[in-house]
Amino acid sequence: MKEKGYLEQTDTLMERIKKGAFLTVKAGEKVNTMTIGWATIGYIWQRPIFMIAVRDSRYTFSLLEKTDNFTVSIPAGDEQNTALMVCGTKSGREFDKFKQCDLQQKQARHTESPIIDIPGVHYECQIVYKSAMDNAFLESSLEKLYSQKDYHTLYYGEIVACYETA
Repeated sequence: MKEKGYLEQTDTLMERIKKGAFLTVKAGEKVNTMTIGWATIGYIWQRPIFMIAVRDSRYTFSLLEKTDNFTVSIPAGDEQNTALMVCGTKSGREFDKFKQCDLQQKQARHTESPIIDIPGVHYECQIVYKSAMDNAFLESSLEKLYSQKDYHTLYYGEIVACYETA
């Protein structure tokens, strides 16, 4: 495994995240992964931060509320596109995504939440702040993204490890 700087190649990784990445969370004995396509990587409070947005209607939200960490696995290529589609459309409440998509978990280096064992870049994050969104958008056109009023909660995770696996 080759270590990477926290923010090296951020533009390239953000383009890949737009196509989908795996957000994985473990709380107690329960583990779930879901597809994310929205995120931000940068510095806040003089710390490297990976910010994710999760709707409160998602199973992953209930796990995030019971833990203080998460991982993001960004696939190196397009081999995981089918798994990303399934993990973005099926709920872990009633569906075993790992089994259905033949995804393997791998122990993370610093967090309880595992990474997905695929070639790519992996971020391990410790949650330092969260903020629930409401409908106070400055641009009213954004409200159309929330027809069911299921707003996101923003989770700010300090990046405690970032590395690439082949």
